[in-house]
Amino acid sequence: MNLRKKKVLAAKTLNFGKNKIIFVKSRLDEIKEAITKQDIRDLHNEGAILIKNITGRSKKIRKNRRKGSGNIRKKIKDRKRKYILLTRELRNYLKEWRKKHEISFESVKEIRKRIKNKNFKNKANFNEYLKIFNIKWTN
Repeated sequence: MNLRKKKVLAAKTLNFGKNKIIFVKSRLDEIKEAITKQDIRDLHNEGAILIKNITGRSKKIRKNRRKGSGNIRKKIKDRKRKYILLTRELRNYLKEWRKKHEISFESVKEIRKRIKNKNFKNKANFNEYLKIFNIKWTN
C-alpha cells in the first residue's frame, strides 16, 4: 500500500516535514480513505497520524551562535576602495623612485605621511610633487 501522497497531504496540512509524519499501522485503512485536509486533521486528533518530536538544537540557538565577529562580511565602501588602490599605487611608485634617485629616509617618511593623508589626487600629481621635492633635496 503506497501512502506517499497521503503523507505529503498530511505534511502540508499539519505544517511539518514529510519525515516527521508517522502513520499508525493498525489504522492504515482509515488513512487510505482520507481525501481532504479536514479528514487528515480529524485522523491526527484521533491519534491515527502522529508527529515525531523535534530533536536537536533549535534554529534560534544555532543562529545566535553563528554571529561571531569573524563571520561578518561587510562590503567595503567605494570611496575607501579607491583610497586603498591609490595609496598602494603611490607607495609602490615611491619605492621605485627611491631606488632610482637618492632620497633620505626621513623625506620618504614624510612623503608616506602625505600619501596617507591623501594629499595627492593621482599619480601625475604625485610625480609632479616628487620632481619638485627631489630638486629641493639635491641642492
